[in-house]
Amino acid sequence: MRYLLMISADEATANEQFATRKDLPDFNEWMADLERRGVIELHAGLEMSPTATTVRVREGEVLLTDGPFAEGREQIGGLALVNCADLDEAITIAAGHPASYFGQVEIRPLRP
Repeated sequence: MRYLLMISADEATANEQFATRKDLPDFNEWMADLERRGVIELHAGLEMSPTATTVRVREGEVLLTDGPFAEGREQIGGLALVNCADLDEAITIAAGHPASYFGQVEIRPLRP
């Protein structure tokens, strides 16, 4: 089954966390393991949330908002698409991502 992992954290501290925390799993080892197992289809980081443009259509009018629609400290900073046997495997993969140690990884199954 295919799952989207949405990786999010507080943008103000995420880069510092990656740079200074010694208890984080190594990202390159995490990726290499997923590649070896053949479960990773895509992993991409996103630019910071102020670069976002949010599009809504209301009553036929296209409305644009600079930045993310959701207001908050924590923003989606990356995503991964994995093809796993089941949710338990996706949870194990998400728990191994370094960002899960200071942010979170939301898992969503893809529709068939």
